Amino acid sequence: MSSYPPRSPAQPTTLRQRLAGLRGPDVQPRPLDARALAALAANPGCGRRALLDGAGVDKNALATALGSPAAFGQSQFAIVRGNSFEAKVKGDGGAELLRLVHAHLDPAAEPPGTGALVPDLTAAGPEGRAARTALALREATAAKEWTLLDHPMLALEVAGSPAYLEPDAVVVHPDGRWTVVEIKSFPMIDAAADAAKVGAAARQAAVYVLALERTAGKLAGAEVGHTVLLVCPKDFSNLPTAAPVDIRRERSVTRRQLDRLTRVEELAAALPEGLSFDPERTAEELAEAVSAVDAAYAPECLAACELAFHCRERARAADEVTALGRSVRGELGSLTTVEEALAAAAGGGCAEDPTAAALHRAARLRAEALETAAARPRPHVPEIPACPC
Repeated sequence: MSSYPPRSPAQPTTLRQRLAGLRGPDVQPRPLDARALAALAANPGCGRRALLDGAGVDKNALATALGSPAAFGQSQFAIVRGNSFEAKVKGDGGAELLRLVHAHLDPAAEPPGTGALVPDLTAAGPEGRAARTALALREATAAKEWTLLDHPMLALEVAGSPAYLEPDAVVVHPDGRWTVVEIKSFPMIDAAADAAKVGAAARQAAVYVLALERTAGKLAGAEVGHTVLLVCPKDFSNLPTAAPVDIRRERSVTRRQLDRLTRVEELAAALPEGLSFDPERTAEELAEAVSAVDAAYAPECLAACELAFHCRERARAADEVTALGRSVRGELGSLTTVEEALAAAAGGGCAEDPTAAALHRAARLRAEALETAAARPRPHVPEIPACPC
């Protein structure tokens, strides 16, 4: 009879332990920020990004270990210019910023005067700053005065862990409404800005609105506005101008994607045991681990995801039509590779597939148009004599 005590049954692995194993035994989780959460909303069908972000994997280090480092980001000049413009907008106690909020979002209220509140939000650590921000929001709502919160810290639970977010500014109106302000350095020319950049700013602001709603739900009389204020340089100057942006759609998409992140356990459970994204592993092991998670690559990923170059390379190697863009992928339906699309255009596709039939018809029309253009006599073009000089 053995003198050792009976072995206890193996304890089930918790989600936190499973995600820690995916990162690597000695790798700290990378905290999510508003840009990362906004990028998730921009590509909600990508399980690879959802799992990696939910596990706190450093995608930049992972992309470098895979041999496809990210090559995007703001230049130092753009960062300095953006910081200078933000300081100008918030100067003099935020007088210009509050004036823009009043003019564009709350013209019926009493104009903000020189006595607008700008509370001090300094505290130790992100948890302390988030608590201090929540207290400042509570006090400003009770005071019923214009209040500017400069770089507040907001907390939002993502996949069971808190994510700390720092918007440019939050303005509290006298009626208790809270407005998120996004300050960007790209210009508004003739009262219009680049649509792609405005869309990215709206998705980022939607993340802040979701975080604010968590705090507002605990305060009587507090309300988070679903129209944010986008502040940019006017035309080609450094003077600030603003435009309201309705982010209800972006908020709904982001909310659904964050709900999907809370089910990251399903994505992790489908992976084989021992799989890890630890950057210390070999490039071959990491490539195999990344390939085990389905991705939804699109050219837009190049501006938002650190793994975009790796995913693009794999999509091209697999001849996937996703490398040509989401619109092309949506139009081709069941034809998932470029080879299948070309075969369908040549008449080799399934006759019962409407997409294949449409491609074949389009190819025939194109060939007929080229034959007609080739048979048509070309107009005579007189030769231009050479310059005597």
